[in-house]
Amino acid sequence: MLTVHHLNNSRSHRILWLLEELGCDYEIAFYERDPDTMLAPPELRAIHPLGKSPVITDGEVTVAESGAIIDYIVERYGEGRLRPPADSPERLRYTYWMHYAEGSAMSPLMLKIVFHEIGRQGPLLARPLLKGVSAAVNKEFINPELKKHMTYWESELASRPYFCGEEFSAADIQMSFPLEAATERGDLSAYPHITALVEKLREREAYQRAIERGGEYSLAF
Repeated sequence: MLTVHHLNNSRSHRILWLLEELGCDYEIAFYERDPDTMLAPPELRAIHPLGKSPVITDGEVTVAESGAIIDYIVERYGEGRLRPPADSPERLRYTYWMHYAEGSAMSPLMLKIVFHEIGRQGPLLARPLLKGVSAAVNKEFINPELKKHMTYWESELASRPYFCGEEFSAADIQMSFPLEAATERGDLSAYPHITALVEKLREREAYQRAIERGGEYSLAF
């Protein structure tokens, strides 16, 4: 039985969603973030040395990293679904977005989270200073960088309904995390195509089933 080691409010929601889209049988091992640090619990290190989620175990196989997990599941269980045909222009875009989601898109979003936590969790006496530093870094670097990425997403989605083309694919599942993280942390009034896609993804029955099985999902922390 395939098991998803699922951390609340994390990238592992994408894996539950993918499995629901494919109609796969799976089990969930639940883990909760530390409410103060928002980090994964140490128990996850028993599954993978880095102690992060998502991780799946499938018999004797353990796979970590969202992109690698999605590739593994689509290859083994997809039966040609949720991945464009080989040698097609859509397949090249699929490969690109699968790597871009974590390789480029998440960088400014993670920095935004880190600098928010620095201001929130730093030593009490230093918090005013740390919050000032955080605000300056956000204004001068993180927000402009995030805006550049979001403008790029918007322009791509203006020419096609999904990231690869006309059809929904696992690349849209992979890109959903940066899309939703950006949605929680910024004004999307200038990005109607991003807003429309996020709403469309959240309306999918498999997305809703993943929440039913995995628990409520929010990136607002």
